Amino acid sequence: MTKFPAFLTSVSLAAILAACSPSGETPERQTPANDSSTSSAANDNDGNGDSGDELEVSESERLNAWFEEVYEAGVARSPVTQTFLGRKTDYDQWNDVSPGFAEESIQIAENNLARMRSEFDYEALDESAQISWRMFERNAERTIEGRRWQDHGYIFTPRAGPHSFVPSFLIGQHRVATFGDAEAYVGRLNNVGAYLDQSMENARRAYDMGVRTARWTYPPMIETARNVISGHPFDDSGEDSPIMADFRNKVTGLGLPQDQHDQLIAEAETAMVEVLQPAYERMIDMFGEMEAGATDDDGAWTMPDGSEYYAYMLEGYTTTDMTPEEIHNLGLAEVERIHGEMRDIMAEVGFDGSLQDFFEFMRTDEQFYYPNTDEGREAYLADATTLIDSMREALPAFFNTFPEADMEVVRVEPFREASAGKAFYNRPSEDGSRPGRYYANLRDMRDMPTYQMEALAYHEGIPGHHMQLAIMQELEGVPSFRRFGGVTAYTEGWGLYSEYLPLEMGFYDDPYSNFGRLAMELWRACRLVVDTGLHHYRWTREEAVDYLSENTPNPQGDIVNAIDRYIVIPGQATAYKIGMNEILRLRGEAQSVLGDDFTMGAFHDVVLTQGAMPLNILEERVQAWIEEVQAAE
Repeated sequence: MTKFPAFLTSVSLAAILAACSPSGETPERQTPANDSSTSSAANDNDGNGDSGDELEVSESERLNAWFEEVYEAGVARSPVTQTFLGRKTDYDQWNDVSPGFAEESIQIAENNLARMRSEFDYEALDESAQISWRMFERNAERTIEGRRWQDHGYIFTPRAGPHSFVPSFLIGQHRVATFGDAEAYVGRLNNVGAYLDQSMENARRAYDMGVRTARWTYPPMIETARNVISGHPFDDSGEDSPIMADFRNKVTGLGLPQDQHDQLIAEAETAMVEVLQPAYERMIDMFGEMEAGATDDDGAWTMPDGSEYYAYMLEGYTTTDMTPEEIHNLGLAEVERIHGEMRDIMAEVGFDGSLQDFFEFMRTDEQFYYPNTDEGREAYLADATTLIDSMREALPAFFNTFPEADMEVVRVEPFREASAGKAFYNRPSEDGSRPGRYYANLRDMRDMPTYQMEALAYHEGIPGHHMQLAIMQELEGVPSFRRFGGVTAYTEGWGLYSEYLPLEMGFYDDPYSNFGRLAMELWRACRLVVDTGLHHYRWTREEAVDYLSENTPNPQGDIVNAIDRYIVIPGQATAYKIGMNEILRLRGEAQSVLGDDFTMGAFHDVVLTQGAMPLNILEERVQAWIEEVQAAE
């Protein structure tokens, strides 16, 4: 889902909207709300035009109206966010990622936090508005604390960064329905130099202070950057570059008169050669310079005050105060438990050998892999779609609330397969013009075994991220900063819970698929071990790879790609298992206390119908529901 890369800003994402951050692959920005002590909604009359009487507005409505002002002011500062939301304002612009803009965002967070505390009464709010208050407050406080760490987030990594974001954003997000939309596309090409130069300045500043990725990270970044400027109009290969092919297809789809069509193509070619290409060449040169001065050390511990930074990241991602040692030990215990359940499946299928022998069998036996061909990739997408369609039919027995937005299974675009993860989900657009999308990375079919396909589809699609994020986006009476926000432990905890839930729903009837489910859970348990190993215990990249190789059945390419991800996003990988464990713990407590009065649909409503939230607030919400059910008996 939806993760917040540091490359889009020189400060933590929360600062961008000053505690109001819509999610997606992009940052969102914020400006202050107006100076009035009440929102405009609180001052409207009854609309008849003949009375000065004001409508009676509750404190919750007043606060929510202010949240919307803050949110919209933030969106207005982020052209990229506007596009992600399906809006076409500032359609030829990129975000400002300068240090000055980042500091302004932090100051806005400080001002907004002070204003909320002084102008609104927490005790007069309803439950939902109190949740909003507490989430806004937490985000703002972390934003302010994040001022210290604004240069610690890696700007460029093999997984993400401006070098891969520019083409993926233009191709995946910039819709072209009119001549003006196409002109705005060209405008973005002409304006991209400033965005990339700001990003490079941020990266150089961080590099100089000691925030450096290891030597191995630079060749794949250089390769990705070169791929963007390979093909027409950059060389004479005869094939369009990825961006040129996208723009040509979008313009052709407009059916314009030939002269207008040719004009747009020529303008795009000029912008690519005169602006985009030189910027990418500067970037490639920078990568080469940084590679020459890099070391082989990985992890947050290599940074200035790395231990404190890692603690800050862990708290943000897990929404708990768990220490690296506690997280590491939890991971070791969970790995041992899951290995035991896997041995039970080995006995069920009659496999003779050790668990590691079974892992090797699962990695290598051809029955578990689609052909590494276009036909194999199409078959994978079709079968994943069928799995999700079957799950849709079973949902009403376990859920009461469903999203209106549709979703589809698509392949990660070939140009970014090398840098993208195994699978991810992008939520639907606000205006309904784009469905939710489960992206499967089919670069190498050996990394996408059939026995994991079922759990992966449930996690990224239904009942996983699509259910949770689309429902959240469609909530009524909830401020936009929450509808479009995200809390990793909650969101990814739900995703991992959604891999387990289908077992109770009667799915995973093939023991190998159930093994795949356990393999996915094991993967997340191992993350607790290797993430803390890398960033706290100072493991090498090779030690982390070896741990996953010994303790999981995942193919080697999958393992290396994962470790490379954990290295450049400290702490994020720990949120999944911690979130899942908490959801299951809360559900188990509710089932124990309520007995026959417990229903799965009602519990899922409690979890889903107020959107993402820190785990402590989720616990309070479940406890309040338990008490409400008990009182109704």
